Amino acid sequence: MIEHEGAVVSADRDRVRVRIVSHSACGTCRAREACGMAEAQEKIVEVATPEAGRYAPGDAVRVGVRRGIGLKAVALAYGGALAVLLAALVGTIEGLGWSDGRGALAALAAVALYYVVLWLCRRKIEHTIQFTITKIRWK
Repeated sequence: MIEHEGAVVSADRDRVRVRIVSHSACGTCRAREACGMAEAQEKIVEVATPEAGRYAPGDAVRVGVRRGIGLKAVALAYGGALAVLLAALVGTIEGLGWSDGRGALAALAAVALYYVVLWLCRRKIEHTIQFTITKIRWK
């Protein structure tokens, strides 16, 4: 399970929005201040749960997702785009005999189209990626 702690931003009938801060690999390095490469990014995660009414803005929570689902998301976001880029590049230059420049532009257009298709399918993809949410109880 991949988990992040965060704070509830808002909650409605069946969804809770949580602000988390994700850190790059540098985020846990002790020398990050010295090299200036530390990177943290704030994200809002929307979690569907029938218990959304139990959460209020400001609540400390832990949001999690199964590790296999996280890998699937990475494969869709990066692996699929890389495959489309390479296939379009090779197909246009080798298959169609286009120049390198035209082939590169076509490959970039194909990747853009890939991301548009992912965006259009986002609702279907959302149903396969399910987050869990739990309140953090302070001792």
